[in-house]
Amino acid sequence: MTDTANIVVLTGAGISKESGLATFRDADGIWARVRIEDVATPEAFARDPERVHDFYNTRRAGLASGGVMPNAAHVALARLEAEWPGGVLIVTQNIDDLHERAGSRNLLHMHGELLKIRCNRCQAITGWTEDLSLEHACADCGDAGGLRPNVVWFGEMPLEMERIYQALDRCRLFMSIGTSGNVYPAAGFVAHVTGGGTHTVEINMEPSEGAAQFAEAHYGLATETVPAYVDKILNGGKL
Repeated sequence: MTDTANIVVLTGAGISKESGLATFRDADGIWARVRIEDVATPEAFARDPERVHDFYNTRRAGLASGGVMPNAAHVALARLEAEWPGGVLIVTQNIDDLHERAGSRNLLHMHGELLKIRCNRCQAITGWTEDLSLEHACADCGDAGGLRPNVVWFGEMPLEMERIYQALDRCRLFMSIGTSGNVYPAAGFVAHVTGGGTHTVEINMEPSEGAAQFAEAHYGLATETVPAYVDKILNGGKL
């Protein structure tokens, strides 16, 4: 993986919606059905780890089902990475693995990965596709009961922030795809690059909370708008 990229792409839940994964903040999204405080905070895990495990076990099983596949937007970004000579870094807020399955390799998961678990005691990270429970023991330290999903919960610091900001400081194009624009620090990335000569583009179903900060915007289905914009970049040959 390299951080040398003159295109940085931020992706959110909206890019995976057409693959069959629920978003979080839509009217029918995950947080409309489940309280954040019950399943997505360190306090929730300390209070009721079985409930938290049940929530993420259901999401992990859904991601592993044969019906969830990368869509045309994921594939288009993998093509951009493969064909753009200046380098492309994808920074995703998503905890699914659809970018990887589509072929993206230069990728940072700032909110962690659903198909990995972490030991609260020794911090070992392990790939995991099955249900997780309190009975499972860490393969590294042997302790049981301390394994948790390797995802960033509310109140925790997102991952890879130093590398992300270094990439933002060097990029010439910043694209934000399928994100609501109201979850920080990701929502602040556009302001970070504005004024430094970086062109900014929002691609979304509808304007985000920070839409006014972008120099260019395209609205519609990700499977249509993202491939079209990638074609524009690759056919134009310059930013």
